[in-house]
Amino acid sequence: MKKILSFVIASTLILSSALFYNLKTTDALSRLGSTGSEVTKIQTRLKNWGYYKGSVDGKYGTQTQKAVKEFQRKNGLTADGIAGSATLSAMGISSSSSTASNNDVYLLARAINGEARGEPYAGQVAVGAVILNRVKHPSFPNTVAGVIYQPGAFTAVDDGQIDAAMTSSCERAARDALNGWDPTGGAIYYYNPVTATNKWIRSRPIILTIGKHVFCS
Repeated sequence: MKKILSFVIASTLILSSALFYNLKTTDALSRLGSTGSEVTKIQTRLKNWGYYKGSVDGKYGTQTQKAVKEFQRKNGLTADGIAGSATLSAMGISSSSSTASNNDVYLLARAINGEARGEPYAGQVAVGAVILNRVKHPSFPNTVAGVIYQPGAFTAVDDGQIDAAMTSSCERAARDALNGWDPTGGAIYYYNPVTATNKWIRSRPIILTIGKHVFCS
């Protein structure tokens, strides 16, 4: 009987740990710069309740951030302007991030880590955003794994840096990118102008530069 009870307790602890990890991994984070259906839901709720006066366009701009802060203050939440899980729950919104599989989070984080560890945080998110922009683009594979492992696409895959020791910021950057934050404004390419030798990539229209990377369309 004691053995059975010990097994049940141990199993419960393992399951609880797994559930906690899953919730932590897929925690929602819509913030300034995010786009998508979750942002549209946030704007719609806040507009209906009188917090938000702007247009419902699915873009998390300064007006949306200000409205979220006001909602948070009125509801006893931390007024940081970030729509995390507690704020979304108070709004009655289910996190869209739950649709992102743990495999995508992990693989995207590994790619960001291999390509951009040591870069500014926005630059790490930007690398993740480029990968996700490619997933949605008709010229690239339509899965995260397909884009990352497309032959010759990423130096980190070719030289093994995708397996380098993980930094925590890259894990957070992957979740931010999956939750819609795109600092690049839709870029599908990036390169380091100091090391890039490909003439074609240098011909692409530049959108912006973050850290050592140039992001382009």
